[in-house]
Amino acid sequence: MGKVRIGIIGVGNMGSSHAVYLNNNEVPEAELVAVCDTNQARLDWAKAHLKETVALYDDANHLLAADDVDAVIIATPHYEHSPLAIKAFEKGKHVMSEKPAGVYTKQVREMNQAAAKSGKVFGIMYNQRTNPLYQKLRELVQAGELGEIKRTNWIITNWYRSQSYYDSGGWRATWAGEGGGVLLNQDPHQLDLWQWTAGMMPQRVRAFCGFGKFHDIEVEDDVTAYVEYENGATGVFVTSTGDSPGTNRYEISGDRGKLVVEEGQLTFWRLRQSEREFNRKYKGGFGEPECWKIDVPVHGKATDHRGITTNWVQAILHGTALLAPGEEGIKGLEISNAMHLSAWTDNWVDLPVDEDLYYEKLQERIQQSTFKKKATGARTLNVDGTH
Repeated sequence: MGKVRIGIIGVGNMGSSHAVYLNNNEVPEAELVAVCDTNQARLDWAKAHLKETVALYDDANHLLAADDVDAVIIATPHYEHSPLAIKAFEKGKHVMSEKPAGVYTKQVREMNQAAAKSGKVFGIMYNQRTNPLYQKLRELVQAGELGEIKRTNWIITNWYRSQSYYDSGGWRATWAGEGGGVLLNQDPHQLDLWQWTAGMMPQRVRAFCGFGKFHDIEVEDDVTAYVEYENGATGVFVTSTGDSPGTNRYEISGDRGKLVVEEGQLTFWRLRQSEREFNRKYKGGFGEPECWKIDVPVHGKATDHRGITTNWVQAILHGTALLAPGEEGIKGLEISNAMHLSAWTDNWVDLPVDEDLYYEKLQERIQQSTFKKKATGARTLNVDGTH
C-alpha cells in the first residue's frame, strides 16, 4: 500500500475540518478519496471545496463498499460512531472514530470486539494526547516523581456555549440525539486525559449534574463529581458550559509533591522529602517538608487532529504504535456513564458501571422526553480553537 486512501463519514463541524487538512495533503502518505453525508448541503460544500477526484456519497454503506477506500474517519453524531465502526471493520476498513467512542459502554464494548476480530487499525481522535504538556505530566507520574497519588482535581469550565450553539442542530443537547451534554460533547478529551495521565481509573463515583441549568436544553451543562481510587486517593471533576470566564486547572497531588497544568504551563511543586516520611520523623510543632517550585520545561507543540491522523496512517502503513488506540475510548466513556448514572439514581456508582442499568435509564430519558427543539435550522459551525 503506497498511500492510505481515506473516506470521511460525516462532513459537519469536525468532519469538514478533517476533510480540509487531508484535501490539502497535510498528512503524509494519506489521500482523501471520498466523503459521505446525508445532508445534501454538506455534499454541495464538499463539491465546492474539495478536489474533483474526491467521491461524494449520501449513504455510508456505499462508501464502505468502495474498493478504493482503505480506511474511514467517522465524524457523525455520537450514537452512530459504534455501529458505523462495526460495519467498517466488517468491510475490512481501518477506522478512526471521532470522540466519544459512543454513548454507552455496552455499544463501545461491541465495537472493540469487532476491531479485535478484524485485525484492522483502530484509533480514536483523542487529539489532546498530542499535547506536550499532558505527555510530560504523564511521563513524570509514570516515572514515580510524585510517588503514590493522593488526589486528582480538574476544574474545566472554560467550555462556555451560547444558546445559539445548542440551537444550531436538532440532535444537539438531547438524550435521543446526543446522549448527553458537556460530558459527552466537550469533556471526552479531559475524561480521557484524567485517567491516562494519572494511570488509574476510579473505583466509584458520586456525581451531581445540572440538567439544563444554564441553557434551554434537557441534558447536563453543569457537573460536579467526586471519585475514589483503589489506592485510597480521591478526585474531583468540575465542568460546565455556563461559566464565563471559565477555568482550566488540573492538579495531581502525591506523596512527593504536586503537578499543576494551567494556562499552558506545567508546574511541579516538588517535595525534597516524602511527605509520609516527613510525617513519621518530624518532631516539631508546625512544619512541613521543604518544597521547590519548578517550572517544568515542555518542548514542542500539540499536533492535534493532524497529529492523531498522521499517527494512525503510520500505524496502518508501518506498524507504528498508536498514541490513541480506539479500544481505550471506553475508559473515559465509562467515567461519564458513571457520572450520569450517579446523578440519575442519586447514589454512588461502582466501576465497572452496570451497563444494562445505564442503558435502561438512558432509554427512560429518551422515551419520557418532552423537550422540543426550537426550529432555527441546522448550521455547520467553525470549530477552530474549541478543542
